[in-house]
Amino acid sequence: MNEKAIEIENLGFAAGTKQILEKISFSVSCGRRLFIIGPNGAGKTTLLRCMAKIITDYHGSVKVKDKNLKSLSHKKLAKILVYLPQGLPSDTPFTARQFVQMARYPHLSPFSIKGPQDEEIVNQAMEMTQTAYFADRILATLSGGERQQVSIAAAIAQQAEIFLLDEPATYLDYKHQRDIHSLLAKINKTNSTTIVCVTHDLNSAAMNADTIIALKEGRIVFEGTPEEIMNEETLEKIYSKKFNFVQHPVTGQKIIVPDIIE
Repeated sequence: MNEKAIEIENLGFAAGTKQILEKISFSVSCGRRLFIIGPNGAGKTTLLRCMAKIITDYHGSVKVKDKNLKSLSHKKLAKILVYLPQGLPSDTPFTARQFVQMARYPHLSPFSIKGPQDEEIVNQAMEMTQTAYFADRILATLSGGERQQVSIAAAIAQQAEIFLLDEPATYLDYKHQRDIHSLLAKINKTNSTTIVCVTHDLNSAAMNADTIIALKEGRIVFEGTPEEIMNEETLEKIYSKKFNFVQHPVTGQKIIVPDIIE
């Protein structure tokens, strides 16, 4: 059975008189990896925030695991879905372990405290993300890549079935970018976690997605496979520029190479 993790129908959102999203319809099957691309100002982060119930005054329908998003309390939603914005603030006054421990809140009653099972889940999440060795360090002392690993550890400890990620590898060096995407692939494979990821990195989307959606001016202008999007005509319509391609030496997948600046 092809169970849907997220179903969106005719979603629209306006900020004042400016229409940000219009007639957005798509679905994501459980355990799949959807990447959302598009130029700046296309509405990508706004779409993700609607899906996370951060923005609630949208029009249309958003369902999460066949439940109307607006009918779910934030605590019930947190058991199903987790939203990771573009990196933790560098001044967050908690240790890595304390931050990951806080992710257990959806599973606790108002008067209960964390028990041995919660601590075991936290330990497993930090081992999986290779954050255990700096568990007692204040987040402000960690690098951007390390803080992003802690964010993902917290999401794992939250035991959510769906991850919504906004530019998870932004501002990271090549090693940390690879580490983050490798970790997300591992989570997807090991836990059957549904991944919805906004990115500006077209090569990353092509190498890691099952399906890619492209937004432009608040509308979906492409939905398909990585192979289908990596061609000059399609990408030129989305970004209004030409692209150069080569084949990946290992996978044979088309990837983009930078322009030569004269």
